[in-house]
Amino acid sequence: MSEEKKTYTTGFGAPVDNDQNSKTAGVPGPILMQDTHLLEKLGHFDRERIPERVVHAKGAGAHGYFEVTADVTKYTRAKFLSEIGKRTDVFARFSTVGGEKGSADAERDPRGFAIKFYTEEGNYDMTGNNTPVFFIRDPLKFPDFIHTQKRHPGTNLKNADMFWDFLSLTPESVHQVTILFSDRGTPRTYRNMNGYSSHTFKWYNEKGDYYWVQYHFKTEQGIQNLTRDEATEMKGNDPDHATRDLHDAIERGEYPSWRVEVQIMTPEEAREYRFDPFDITKVWFHADYPPMTIGRMVLNRNPKNYFAEVEQAAFSPANFVPGIAASPDKLLQGRLFSYHDTHLHRLGPNYHLLPINRPKAAQVNYYQRDGFMALGDNSGDAPNYYPNSFGGPEPQLNVAEPPFDVSGQAARQPYTHPNDDFFQAGELYRRVMTDEDREHLIGNITTHLCNAQKQIQLRQTAILYKADEEYGRRVAEGLGLDVKEVKKLAEMSQEERAEATS
Repeated sequence: MSEEKKTYTTGFGAPVDNDQNSKTAGVPGPILMQDTHLLEKLGHFDRERIPERVVHAKGAGAHGYFEVTADVTKYTRAKFLSEIGKRTDVFARFSTVGGEKGSADAERDPRGFAIKFYTEEGNYDMTGNNTPVFFIRDPLKFPDFIHTQKRHPGTNLKNADMFWDFLSLTPESVHQVTILFSDRGTPRTYRNMNGYSSHTFKWYNEKGDYYWVQYHFKTEQGIQNLTRDEATEMKGNDPDHATRDLHDAIERGEYPSWRVEVQIMTPEEAREYRFDPFDITKVWFHADYPPMTIGRMVLNRNPKNYFAEVEQAAFSPANFVPGIAASPDKLLQGRLFSYHDTHLHRLGPNYHLLPINRPKAAQVNYYQRDGFMALGDNSGDAPNYYPNSFGGPEPQLNVAEPPFDVSGQAARQPYTHPNDDFFQAGELYRRVMTDEDREHLIGNITTHLCNAQKQIQLRQTAILYKADEEYGRRVAEGLGLDVKEVKKLAEMSQEERAEATS
């Protein structure tokens, strides 16, 4: 018999009623600021590492430009997208996600794909990954997820039980797990991988019409990945190989480039789409919403100083410009708070004044003053309050985004969209992957999952079985598990499965 379970509380001792669903206004949201448990949890998580980034600690970056190649003024009023041929300076940072700053570039891990556009209306940041989906859909789960990707609190070693325990108790992760443990989890270089916004965003035009959009950055160097054995060898021979490759390619004049595409959905289509368009664990099928090419990104200049330009670069999905705004995606809603908050902790309250983060093509006029490292003249003797009678900057009502309806009860509401968490992962396995891809996927999972306890192996394999019977069966056989037992677990509910394997 197990001991009586302890009550989960906040840091101040108040009992927590639910730790899986953020408080939202209806389904799917957006999230409410009154969710003090979410804010406390994210705020503490943002301050857990000093001064290294909590995630995306090791990265490489380069300067370049984005050029518009198609007319998208029907969809957005953003000035940097306003005419074909228009160029905007950018800074890009690529990174591993879970590892420390000294980790190897060839680790099996998603890759961060962040772009800062220095537009004439201010900086616009796109903080994506090299995968179109993610492991979780609610930000309340994010600190826990990252903890499992880090080191065990007792041994300070990577721990397969932590890693797979969380994933096997979080079925929504199976789509991203399938991508991560394919060879796409070990890109050959930063130049040879795609980038994705992953999140859905809102575009709106001069008339106030709005659309939902997702971004794709398609490498023009071609997709290239490392096999498990190649990645293991690379980690030993050159742990900085991707950082070196990006720098050296630009020095040679072989400027990496990406074709920029978007998928666009109307609000009416979003209400009827078979998948939740704001669920980051799902993709919009290309057959339903074919990507259209809108531009091209080229990186053509290396940083002069790594710390000043790469380490201090701070990206935030909350950095929008008129014509682009957030969606009700719950994970995005959490990131809108968390990125800025962690930069305040890591770099200070005036991190936006650092040269790499400062707007290049727009003038900053605001009422923020003082704080550590207040660079420049601190706005001189201009008024530091609003409203005022002394010619201070005024808001512009005409840049406001168009409204959309929000309704529902304020509560911690579970995800209720009728489409399950397993179908898209199964389709990826069945319809997209080649026989070689599937063979590598099975090998990559079994060689990692074999290090976890048997009950965790059974639970995770049951989730894979729910995505595709062959997928789960092959992993079970590779681990020496009873396929009948895996099938039985797969037929249980998530709660029953967790209880049966606890």
